[in-house]
Amino acid sequence: MSYAIFRVEPINKLKDLGQIGAHNLRKKEAYKSNPDIDKSKSHNNVDLVPCSNFYDKYMEIVKDYKNQHDEKQKTERENRKKSFNQMLDDSNSVIADELLFTSDLEFFKDMTNEEINEWANCCMNFVYEDIGYEKWQILNATIHLDEKTPHLHCVVVPLIKKFDKRANTEKWTISKKQYMKDRLYLSTLQDKYHKRMIDNGYNLDRGIKNSDNEHIDIKQYKKITRKLNLEIESKNNKLNNAMEELEQKMETSKETMFDKEYVKVKKDTFDSMNKVIKETKKVVELQPKIKKVYDEVNTYAKSYKQLEKENDNIYHD
Repeated sequence: MSYAIFRVEPINKLKDLGQIGAHNLRKKEAYKSNPDIDKSKSHNNVDLVPCSNFYDKYMEIVKDYKNQHDEKQKTERENRKKSFNQMLDDSNSVIADELLFTSDLEFFKDMTNEEINEWANCCMNFVYEDIGYEKWQILNATIHLDEKTPHLHCVVVPLIKKFDKRANTEKWTISKKQYMKDRLYLSTLQDKYHKRMIDNGYNLDRGIKNSDNEHIDIKQYKKITRKLNLEIESKNNKLNNAMEELEQKMETSKETMFDKEYVKVKKDTFDSMNKVIKETKKVVELQPKIKKVYDEVNTYAKSYKQLEKENDNIYHD
């Protein structure tokens, strides 16, 4: 089963925004740190929301916020004055978010470019209708078809007007919490994204819960496999104990009787036999479960790691 993978990456500084822009728009001639990018195929990439310059478009989106800031600085003390860019970089909040959508290679392998575009547009409908962003807040949305696995990057600016009680008026601010309230809400969004994929005919499983935690693919995998290993160890121990108990009773039993069709044994020996059968069945039934979980988590981790690898490469290109 392929997974519906939706991930959020914070953008905290303007320089990071520039790096992501250069990466998403393939503005470098070569990407030595990312051999997965095939520049000869970059012409196939699709801009669902075009952007020729991330910085310029970002400043256009936040121009009213900048005007508000510049006006406030006119009455600010000299030692507390900051440029708009300094204020953004020093803020505890993000300046933008990058939303990443993908699945594994198996999901995309028989798709035409047109069908991949349809999938990506379905993802964008999720951004608009489920997360709540408006089109003017989308800095850029690009489908990358020049790497091993197709994926969609969508850079959003969580700029909103919020009522300021102290000033008794509405003011512009950047608020990620307006759209991504907390981890619990993000998990709810993962559910909504999965439902949207299913409702639109995409046979995808939901991603692993809490998968946006740092390195959660490895942690989650270890947690699941550790639990299963403990479970099978427990069942194996019970089976071994049952086998030893049966062997002891068979060795000491002197009342076993045979005829042409039947074997007669003591009731407690017979009960031990049934116990061995029961415990054996539990162990056998657990084996496919372990393999299924391993295969699913392994597939998900590979897709997740591909996104993580690309995100890391953005800062080294």
